[in-house]
Amino acid sequence: MAQTVIFDLDGTLIDSLPDIHATVNRVFADLGLAPFSPAEVAGFVGNGAPVLIARAMAARGQPEAAVPAVLATFLGLYEGAVHLTRLYPGVEAALQTLAGRGHRLGLCTNKPLAPTRALLAHFGLTGLFGAVLGGDSLPQRKPDPAPLLKTNILLGAGPMVFVGDSEVDAETATRAGVPFLLYTEGYRKSPPEALPHAARFDDFAALPDLVAQITG
Repeated sequence: MAQTVIFDLDGTLIDSLPDIHATVNRVFADLGLAPFSPAEVAGFVGNGAPVLIARAMAARGQPEAAVPAVLATFLGLYEGAVHLTRLYPGVEAALQTLAGRGHRLGLCTNKPLAPTRALLAHFGLTGLFGAVLGGDSLPQRKPDPAPLLKTNILLGAGPMVFVGDSEVDAETATRAGVPFLLYTEGYRKSPPEALPHAARFDDFAALPDLVAQITG
């Protein structure tokens, strides 16, 4: 049965950490602050750009009151930060297969909407998604289930599965009461066994058949 399949973006469809890392370090260099390692920045991601910058500022002992201005600078640069980002292997083929089987595809990410759309355009994926929600599309962000549920409504409010890579995504699916498919090569910080999921995969070639099994 064709159903709705909604995806996270960072760490699920794309490896965007190199661009995030480079942009954060560019902003902090202009402030005269020490750079971060990729692992440090990876520890900051997952809950959206405001939390990313707040965590980075706290790590450098900077005042919370300065976060909004630094966030604005970061977002101004980040919309064009696409050149170091890569699709995970097999993503485009898996999306095409799912669409060809009649599944409705959506995207629900905590990344702001403008850089999300820029990346989809960069990779030629825009036309595959019937609904796209970013971290600034609603007042709530994942793990609040509201963005995921809203994405599903925009796609017709049918049965759905959610595909993601992280603790945030697993919690979102649990709170929304939908099956979660865990991509294990992304940005999660816990062992896969620690995250509630209906199934997990490390190769996107397996995803279409996993979706078929989950949706019956």
